[in-house]
Formats: sequence, structure tokens, C-alpha cells
Amino acid sequence: MSQDLTRRTLIGGAIAAAAVSSLEAAAPKTMPMVDTHIHLFDPNRPQGAPYRGPKTSPVSKTGSFPATYRKALHRHPVVAAIHVDASPWIEDNLWALQTAETDPIMVGVIGNFRIESPDFPEIFARHAKNPLLRGLRYGNLWRYDIVAQSQRPEFIAGLKLVSDAGLALDTANPRVDLLQAVVRISDRLPDLRIVIDHLCKLDPKPEEQAAYDAVLSEIAGRPNLYVKLSSSLHEGNVSPRLADHKARLDLLFGTFGADRVLFASDWPNVEGDGPVDVAVAILQEYFAGKTLVEREKFFWRNSIGAYRWVARTAGQRALFG
Repeated sequence: MSQDLTRRTLIGGAIAAAAVSSLEAAAPKTMPMVDTHIHLFDPNRPQGAPYRGPKTSPVSKTGSFPATYRKALHRHPVVAAIHVDASPWIEDNLWALQTAETDPIMVGVIGNFRIESPDFPEIFARHAKNPLLRGLRYGNLWRYDIVAQSQRPEFIAGLKLVSDAGLALDTANPRVDLLQAVVRISDRLPDLRIVIDHLCKLDPKPEEQAAYDAVLSEIAGRPNLYVKLSSSLHEGNVSPRLADHKARLDLLFGTFGADRVLFASDWPNVEGDGPVDVAVAILQEYFAGKTLVEREKFFWRNSIGAYRWVARTAGQRALFG
């Protein structure tokens, strides 16, 4: 086992030992939860899978499926989940949609497409017929460059099709220049709902701090920009204590407000830094200090506004009542 894997294993064990007390301190587990960020993949297909989760997780070999997710989050009242692309292969959009269709806990798929490609309009039109497609992901992943693309007319034209279809844009891997690109896109397409992922793990460098503060201030006034409060556990900050994450959570909650923050576990990717139960516990404990309405908005209500997903079960339909 490599030194890096050994370190992560030891850290994971320490976090797991602290998880029980964190979970006991968290908010009551009766609040329904809609998980807006999970990854499905099958590494045992003939072609394999380009993303297989953290190497320390068993799913890297056995695969990540809706049933696997149910088991991993069984301690929490998750009533619905949304898969976010874990592959740059165009054909895997269909695989994800077909896999999600097999289990009603799945209410959405965030697909992966080259939005700037000449054939994007035709490919998108075919996939968008499936009601489980709730958006597309584009950012700093799979050699995509949202910063450069945000200034190109063909990319904006492609995103207008997404906006006109009532779907959302998810970003990938936050940086300060990605946030600036999001603002540019929002200027061009103010009706497009944009969801920024994993912003908890962005630690600006000292020379970036002024630009980071400025772009957050700009984002604060844009009602169609959302954030997933995922990745509280991340490289460099794997503490199970809320106190070690509260300042960042306060900043983002203050920036986006109660109406634009989303619950997301980032399972199974989160397992590379610590148990998913601990990551969830940090958020439960944080929102235990908020009002009931604010907790509902974070854990499930805002997901409906951001993704406009369609209920598939009685428990999900009850959220719309």
C-alpha cells in the first residue's frame, strides 16, 4: 500500500472513530434529504469506466449503483438522489439514464456533453427527451475549460439550448477563475440556473483572496446561482469537527442565502477523505443551528427549484404537497 493510501486509511479510521459523537450531536434524522451529487459507474463493463471512485473504497472494484448508494446512506432519510456525470464518454449519458431508471430513488442525471461541439444541438435534443436528464456538467474536468469557453459564442449558444429546455448547468472543480466564468455566463444567460459544486474545498491563495471576495460579492446578488455545500471533508481539512468547517460554511451560506444552498454528499468520492456519515454529520450539525424552514430548504426544497426534478415515489411526491 502506498504512503498516500496508508495516510488516508489512518485518517479515515480516526474520522470514523469520531463519527459516532458527531452523529449524535447532529440534527434529528427525520428531515427528508435529497442528495444532489452522487456518482454511478460500473468498472466491470467490458470497456471499464473512466472514473472509479477513490482507490480506498470497495466500490472502485465493485461499482457504484443506486442499490450501493442506498446501502451507503442507510443511516439517513434520503428520499431522492441525482447522479452527476462521472465519464466524458458521450455514450455513458445513456448508460447513466438507463441505470437511474432502474431505481426510483434516482430523480435526476446531470449529463456530460461537449457543449461547444457542432453536433451538440442534435445530441442534446435526443437526450433531453428523457425526463431524468436535469442538467449538464461543464467545468475544469476531463480537459474541459469553462473559463475559455465562457467567452466563445458557440458555447453560449449551446447553453442557451440548455436554458430554454429548463435544465441546469453544473460546474466542476471550483477555482476563482471558474467563478468569474460563471458570472460571465450568467450575464449572457440570466435565466440559466447554474449550480456550483464543491465550493467548500476551494481555499484561495493569498494573492487570489481579493478576487475571490469580489466574485462572491457578485454572485450574492444573482438568484439563479446555487451552491452545493459538499466536500467539507477534503484534502487538507478532514477534521470531523464542525468548528473546523464552520467559517467556510458561514461564508457560503451568507453569500448564497437560505434559498440557494443544496445538500450533496459527493458519494463515493467523499470516501477518499473520510466516511460519508461524517461528511453528512457536519452538515446536519451545522443546520441544526438554523430554523426549520432553512433546514428544509437546504436538505430538500432547494433541490426542486434548482433541478426541477419529477417525483417517482410517494415519499418524493409528499415533498411537493
